[in-house]
Parts: sequence; C-alpha cells; structure tokens
Amino acid sequence: MTLRELLSRAGLDPLRPVAEDVEVAALAYRSESVTERTLFFCVPGFTADGHDFAPDAVRCGATALVCERPLGLGVPEVLVPGVRAAMAPLAAAFYGHPTRALRMVGVTGTNGKTTTAFLVRHLLESAGIRTGLLGTIVSVVGGREQEVVRTTPEAIDLQRTFREMVDAGDGACAMEVSSHALELHRADAIEFDCAVFINLTQDHLDFHGTLEDYFGAKRRLFVPHASAPPRVPVVNVDDEWGARLAEELVESGHGATVTFAVERDADFRATGVSSSALGSRFTCEAADEGSVDVRVPLPGLFNVYNALGALAAAHALGVAPAEAAPALATAPAVPGRFEPVEEGQPFSVLVDYAHTPDSLENVLAAGRELLEAAAGAGRGAGRLVCVFGAGGDRDRDKRPLMGAAARRLADHVVVTSDNPRSEDPEAIVAAIVAGAERAASEGAGAALDVEVDRRAAIARALALARPGDLVVIAGKGHEQGQEFEGGRKVPFDDREVAREALRALARPAA
Repeated sequence: MTLRELLSRAGLDPLRPVAEDVEVAALAYRSESVTERTLFFCVPGFTADGHDFAPDAVRCGATALVCERPLGLGVPEVLVPGVRAAMAPLAAAFYGHPTRALRMVGVTGTNGKTTTAFLVRHLLESAGIRTGLLGTIVSVVGGREQEVVRTTPEAIDLQRTFREMVDAGDGACAMEVSSHALELHRADAIEFDCAVFINLTQDHLDFHGTLEDYFGAKRRLFVPHASAPPRVPVVNVDDEWGARLAEELVESGHGATVTFAVERDADFRATGVSSSALGSRFTCEAADEGSVDVRVPLPGLFNVYNALGALAAAHALGVAPAEAAPALATAPAVPGRFEPVEEGQPFSVLVDYAHTPDSLENVLAAGRELLEAAAGAGRGAGRLVCVFGAGGDRDRDKRPLMGAAARRLADHVVVTSDNPRSEDPEAIVAAIVAGAERAASEGAGAALDVEVDRRAAIARALALARPGDLVVIAGKGHEQGQEFEGGRKVPFDDREVAREALRALARPAA
C-alpha cells in the first residue's frame, strides 16, 4: 500500500503533510532489518536514538521515515510528536488490524500474569477455540511454540504475530501485557475483548519511579488513551489497587466490569479454599451462573486468584464456569512456576520465578501450607529452606523487603546472586541481608547463610535439607541464563543446577 493510504487507515495525522507518496512494503525500527520499500521508525531509546540510524536505514532501502524532527535525508518524512505512539496504529493498519479477528485477552499484574495467561489459553482451547499465546516463557502461534525475547514485543512485532495467528487459524489470543509495554505504547491499537488485572505490588520502580506511576501504566490497559477500552475488564478487588481500578471503571460508566476475589464479595468469588501439594480446591460462586466446584493442579492461594481470573476471562468470551471448571483440573504445569524437581530425594524441591517481595511471600506461604498439610497427614513437621537473590539494574528498594520476607517465613535462608547485570553481586546481597537482619531484630528467627555464587548456594540449600523438608529456589524460574556485566549471559537453569546437586548428594550414599 502507499504511505498516504497507510496513514489514512491508521487514522494518523502527521504534524505536516507528507511531501511525496511512496509504496510501503515493510516496517522496521532497527536499521539492520530494513529492506527495499521499508517504512523506518526512528525510535528514541534509552541508550540510542533511532534518528541517528536513519541514514543507514535509507541506504538499506527505507522509502520513508517516521520521525520526531526533520532529518532531510531525501525520502518522505512522517513527522509526529512521538514515534513510539505512532508505531502501534501504523503497524496495526499495515497488518490489516488482525486483533479484530481474534478474541483478545490481555493479562496484567506484578505477579501471576504467566500462569493466568496459560490458564486462559487452556480453558479456551478446551472449549474448542484455538488460541495463541504471547508471554514471558513461550509464545504459541497456530499451535506451534516460538522463542520469546521480551514479555511484550515492540508493536511491529506484535501486530505481525497477530497476523500470523489469524492466518494460521487461531481464533483467540491470551497475552501477558507488561507495564513497560503499556508505558512505551507497544500495546496500543490492540483491540482487547477482555483485560485481566491480577494485582500490583512493588516492582519496576527503577523504571516507573513510584507505585502510583506503576499503577498508572497498568491502568492504561483498562482506560487507554490510544484505543478503545476492553469490552470486559476483569479485576481482582482483594488487591487494593484492583479495588481502586474497579471503582474507577464503574464510576466512569463501564458497566461490563467483572470482579473476582476470595475475601470480598465479587462477581466471581472463591470460597472453601484448600491447598495441598497436589493443587488447590475451592467453590467458585459466580454471579448469575451459580456455584461450581473447582480443582486446579496448582498449589497456593495465589494460584486460586490466577484460576479465578482465568475463569472470569473465559466467561467473558462465552465459556461458562460449569464448562470451564472441569477443564481447570487438567491444566498443564507452567514451567518455572512452583515447579517440582525430583531426583528421588527424601525432601521436596520447588523452583519458582518469585522475584518481588509479594511473590516471594506468596510462594513461601504456599510452601508453609504444604508442610503443614504434610504434618497433618502424620509425615512430621518439615522445615522450609529458601535460596534466592535479586536482579541487578532493577528496583533496588525491593531487595531489603525480600530479605525481610524470607527471614519471616522460612526456617533457613540462603541469600545469593540472581542476575547481577552491571552491579556488584555482593552489594546486591548486602542489601538483601540488611532487610533480613532488620526482620531478625523484630523477632524473625530463620537461620541465615550467604553464598554469592548461585550454583554453590543452591547446593548449600539442598545439603541443608532433611527428610520431610521443602526447599524453595526462587527468583529465576524458567530462565536458562544468568546475566552479568556487559550483557554477558552464562547458561544457567535453576532446575538443572538443582538436579545436578541432588545427584551429587545421592552419590556418597550409593
């Protein structure tokens, strides 16, 4: 199509008329991706400015530029106030507005996005709706898995993927939507049928600055300025930020808002909640749908919330709770989320992605529930051992909070490195330990070890375990590498490292 036709289809009005109409056959925001007749987006980044790469793009065949300042490179320029804000509607128009042909479910929240998106996809697939997935761990397009680079890709990549889903026969898509993507306009121009708010707790303040700004980014999924709001918002009102969001939506006249909760009255409420190593059980009381017994093979109260959010989202897309509940019982495990590691050892080992104070508390509380259930079954009172760290170049304020949470809830804590990136691993560990020491001064009694080397720390935690104990390895979950200074990434999978350590522990006994 021509540039002017594309601008018209996107509803985009440049700051000044485009001097010349040209054919556009591709879109790109990286100069190395440019081919003949490409519309190149000069995206200002955090470390580099796409305007500086515009000459390279033109040499490689860019037929026009989207930019925030005149460049005078001999090709038509689409001058806009913000290149990122222009990218999403232009990409959606270029690929034929593919989300109009998909039943779209967006899931946002500090914790639980991945599991909830997995559950939504499973429920829709079980109802006969072929469903794509875009998430942190894996993407699924037309039933085939694809590698994931970031939780929510850039708008061009997103819209291209949606077009691939439609062309491959997908009828719906469940996607995780990160706060970064919302703030950076990547998720603009996606037409959501349903958006799910799981929770909001401290994380990413290195990027957003304050919790209020962090909430403001999440809020964009429900009250966006660049596209229509979701047809059905689904909100956890046990979460204080969720309750605030739901109240705002109702006051603004969004009558379709659906709430879910465990503690409060809600459209979807879980009662009679119980949890064991085999999963969770509860009764879902759904407004206008009656009640239905639910079993989900995922332990912990936090997974009850994830299941409730998924049930409400599926209902918004036409799958009744009575149909969805049996499907939840067969939901697949999510890699790196409370994932067991089994090598015949006489204690339990779980690997989880928990990397915020709230998610670490949730996982350890769920671990404590499992130990208490085992004790109630006459298997003795086991200890809870936790090994974890915190990422570098990320929200520093959460580090002492994580240390305090671990020392309050575990019996033995091993503090280690996570992904230090450009920071000194020992400095990160020291910040965690400071929070743990403050918790100890307030009565928290867990033993505390420090081992900066993560491989050695995992081995240490496993060596501490006695029969009946539970070891939680937190922070990295499904990740298969450890990130160091200069972008260096070393292969590292907590699950495989734990298996190796467990085998080493078993050898002397053999």
